[in-house]
Amino acid sequence: MSSTDELQTYNASPKWQERFAFFDQHGSPKSPEFKTAFKQLPARKRILINLNFIAFFFGPIYFFVLGLWKKNLAIIAIIVALSFALALIFTLLGYEEAPKALDTGMNVAFALMYGLSANYAYYLKQVKGSQGWNPFEGLRFV
Repeated sequence: MSSTDELQTYNASPKWQERFAFFDQHGSPKSPEFKTAFKQLPARKRILINLNFIAFFFGPIYFFVLGLWKKNLAIIAIIVALSFALALIFTLLGYEEAPKALDTGMNVAFALMYGLSANYAYYLKQVKGSQGWNPFEGLRFV
């Protein structure tokens, strides 16, 4: 059974099949093979492989829909912990709330956590059968 036949057994859409095939062929986003192959892609394909817009805008709901509940709970815990720490720091400094710019920046960062991790996390679940708690498994940060 070829990897394409294997991918089609999951009833994945053509977009997901393309993403899964790229991850199958080039490995995780952390690997050097992935980096070189990714750089050779046109801009639209890079966005397709690397960023999930639905997860960016509707992250917590979308992760539950995809069945990535462990990774979703881990990201939610990170968000709650960072938000609590920032609220505590600004309270101790005598501010009523964090500056709007910082608040907006944190919201964008949280949305990016979902958007950038969704594709590979779903690949791990569907193709590799991995259902771990680490939402950043196999991802690169630089």
